[in-house]
Amino acid sequence: MATTISPPPQTLILKRSSISTSVCFPSSQRLVSAPQTCSVSVNSVSSIHFPKSKRLNRSPARAQASSVASFSQNVGDLLGDVSIFTATGEPVKFKDLWDQKQGMAVVALLRHFGCPCCWELASVLKESKERFDSAGVKLIAVGVGAPSKARILAERLPFPIDCLYADPDRKAYDVLGLYYGVGRTFFNPASAKVFSRFETLRNAVKNYTIEATPDDRSGVLQQGGMFVFRGKELLYARKDEGTGDHAPLDDIINICCKVPIS
Repeated sequence: MATTISPPPQTLILKRSSISTSVCFPSSQRLVSAPQTCSVSVNSVSSIHFPKSKRLNRSPARAQASSVASFSQNVGDLLGDVSIFTATGEPVKFKDLWDQKQGMAVVALLRHFGCPCCWELASVLKESKERFDSAGVKLIAVGVGAPSKARILAERLPFPIDCLYADPDRKAYDVLGLYYGVGRTFFNPASAKVFSRFETLRNAVKNYTIEATPDDRSGVLQQGGMFVFRGKELLYARKDEGTGDHAPLDDIINICCKVPIS
């Protein structure tokens, strides 16, 4: 029997100057059915004032440490056998996405393709792609949802479709032990970090559509994470504590540049 969780209606108003972005959460969330509403819009409202905008690529003074030690030494093998889909719908295994001996890969697991904060993360990843390419690093972005949902993000953001993959059954998320649940999604204090990145978020959702949300609405409760591999070796791992709590891209780029690539 499906469990019904009914938090009170919530609306987050992100304000900077006279323009704001409002994110409306559902008043009722069934883990196996669609929420009543979820929208992102730009309106003129008077509400909450936020500090000077920060960019996602900046590393905060007290950045959360990478937690590689908490993962199994054979996590590369376990993830390698997981099958996902390209954005065009072809099945593929992780181990076929980069050289499993010495190839470097940044694996970014988004929450889901209809998450506005994930559009923000995808936009920053896209801006960093040239640096990854010049360092010989493969960029792999994975989201929860069908390939058709991935294509919506790729077309509307836009985002390089050859770097985008779909994991509708959340297999990779389960292997990596990423967080899941209502509390993490809507009420975790770490989610407040997104308020300091107002400009980046607002720009990323200009062409946003809720149609990118997975048909299986239980997927919206999934949290993401950021990982760096050299072959099968895990060099960096960070689990998102809550919605919008993403790894600073500067940390990722520093690791990619410091590690020699054969």
